[in-house]
Amino acid sequence: MAELQEVQITEEKPLLPGQTPEAAKTHSVETPYGSVTFTVYGTPKPKRPAILTYHDVGLNYKSCFQPLFQFGDMQEIIQNFVRVHVDAPGMEEGAPVFPVGYQYPSLDQLADMIPCILQYLNFSSIIGVGVGAGAYILSRFALTHPDTVEGLVLINIDPNAKGWMDWAAHKLTGLTSSIPEMILGHLFSQEELSGNSELIQKYRNIIMHAPNLDNIELYWNSYNNRRDLNLERGGDITLKCPVMLVVGDQAPHEDAVVECNSKLDPTQTSFLKMADSGGQPQLTQPGKLTEAFKYFLQGMGYMASSCMTRLSRSRTASLTSATSIDGNRSRSRTLSQSSESGPLPPGPPGHTMEVSC
Repeated sequence: MAELQEVQITEEKPLLPGQTPEAAKTHSVETPYGSVTFTVYGTPKPKRPAILTYHDVGLNYKSCFQPLFQFGDMQEIIQNFVRVHVDAPGMEEGAPVFPVGYQYPSLDQLADMIPCILQYLNFSSIIGVGVGAGAYILSRFALTHPDTVEGLVLINIDPNAKGWMDWAAHKLTGLTSSIPEMILGHLFSQEELSGNSELIQKYRNIIMHAPNLDNIELYWNSYNNRRDLNLERGGDITLKCPVMLVVGDQAPHEDAVVECNSKLDPTQTSFLKMADSGGQPQLTQPGKLTEAFKYFLQGMGYMASSCMTRLSRSRTASLTSATSIDGNRSRSRTLSQSSESGPLPPGPPGHTMEVSC
């Protein structure tokens, strides 16, 4: 494995306007379910998986992930991994509107497009980073191709199909709310939407005036028609790779992510609950999420020489839940950003960490 370069990490430094952005190559590949577009940054690294991202409804790869991957501290990660950003069909910039009657792929079919991408790029394994619908798609892919997925970072995942009460509420909401309003309610908490911050105004404008809004509605409908992942702790259907679950403390998907955590192997799963991050932590707290991602990669055996900054100073001495599931192998820990008690070691396999930072 190539030797890693030691990089000095500084506090919350976004990518400077004058810095030259990475060269990007955009490709499209035909699949059994239509064409899919993806953008590749960097070059493959020996013996390292690609980082593959998948965005949520109402967004594309840029609007979903650009604030995270352009964050200053993230540069150390992207220097060490090639990145593949997938746009769901019809969500890429400049995408034509699908004709009336077009049958948009289901989320399962969107997951089945990923092998075509990896075959085209000749990539053998990935670390997936997904938000919302994208988190579901990557989870479905990991269930059907477990040998290809080395790790997953799942933000705002809801592994469950809509129940009949959810459907009734969705139909009633549809009578009084427009598609953009419903999607905004999916992406952000009501508290955030009421506050109408600059971020909310920006994303409301993006979705309200999207030239491909009809395409977005089709992706939205596929998300609402998703099947249950049927995850079961200790059962045959489970994610076999290391998983980091992420949700904001005010996110509309908090309960769903907590439930997903209860269905996964506690020796392989970390649960990161982020304070003051709202519905989209990759947009509002890119620094904290970057730091957590570095720990996650370290736990997988990558970036052992990485410098840690923010979360290493957020450790507290109080571990609020020390319930052991298998002797000392599994316990839940809650960490809050209120102490300076030293570095937080990377979570070894066997610890499910509930982190509030």
